[in-house]
Amino acid sequence: MIVKDDIKKIAELAMIEIKDDDIDKFSMQFNEILDYMKEMDTLDLSNQEAAFHITEMKNVFREDTVHNSLDNDTATLNAPEESEGFFKVPKVI
Repeated sequence: MIVKDDIKKIAELAMIEIKDDDIDKFSMQFNEILDYMKEMDTLDLSNQEAAFHITEMKNVFREDTVHNSLDNDTATLNAPEESEGFFKVPKVI
């Protein structure tokens, strides 16, 4: 059962401010959620197969096709700066 101190701690961890007037309301709502989860725990799922994906889609891969790459002159054509066929960029430390 969630009590007022739990609500205050959750709010602190979430870095949100909760007014004292709202603490009782949140406590009631959290407890309703937890009660519902307890109901779900009582379900008999022994005959239910685990679902890892909600769709039947398998891995979809495209065929790998070989294309000609750009030559250095074309690749560096629009470069702001170029040196000996390479892109020249500012030094980053």
